[in-house]
Amino acid sequence: MARRFDEVMEQHAAEYVIALPAGATATTIPDGTAVDIPAAFGRNAPLIVEIGPGSGEQLVSFAATHRDIDVLGVEAWYPGVARCVAHAVKGDVHNLRIVEGDAAQLLPVLFGLAIGENGLRGSSEIDDRHPNSGNPRAAEVWTFFPDPWRKARHHKRRLVTESFAQIVAGMLAPGGVWRLATDWDDYAWQMRSVVETAPGLENPYRGQRPDANDPEGQRGGFAPRWEGRVMTRFEKRGIAEGRTIHDVVARRSHG
Repeated sequence: MARRFDEVMEQHAAEYVIALPAGATATTIPDGTAVDIPAAFGRNAPLIVEIGPGSGEQLVSFAATHRDIDVLGVEAWYPGVARCVAHAVKGDVHNLRIVEGDAAQLLPVLFGLAIGENGLRGSSEIDDRHPNSGNPRAAEVWTFFPDPWRKARHHKRRLVTESFAQIVAGMLAPGGVWRLATDWDDYAWQMRSVVETAPGLENPYRGQRPDANDPEGQRGGFAPRWEGRVMTRFEKRGIAEGRTIHDVVARRSHG
């Protein structure tokens, strides 16, 4: 299996993978790394970013049917990167690129975001001095079925937090959309709370579709299943194991 991944990458990484310099750890890049996103695609087009595409089912399917849109995947797992590339090659899809690394550290650099309150790059504001500040903002960001870190003591490792919501807000164009989905109830409550309290983001489904299992009763705030999301193995497994799929949507405010 590892050899197959290596062969795919040897033959096709030059087209699909945006090469990045190594940072302090294996999944990070230096803060000042310059990345010209339109140049990586060879054109200027609307941009969608998927965080954690896994094997690339969603990424490749959407890119194949929306060839006028550029789709960027951010994947921290090398075999996942290779699988995304393999699926893109098989589908003859070329409006797709992958970057390998930790989304929480990588994305603020790729989009030239300012330093946040924690002293790290990652506020919702753009740092005009950063080499990537001119990169286009995304029309949409997707976070589908992120690792739920099921044990309570591990919840702090979850991706969807107040600080990460600020990064997404900084990546999105005004009116842009962040689409999320999970099959873990307590993560759904967390996602809903994050998007409803994050500055710069609005939940267009606030108060809708309440869940009987919600500890906050009729609060709701969940979106209908997005028809553009393909049924991946993660969603199928959740349904097969009797879990409820929750969709959450946040829209970048114009202010």
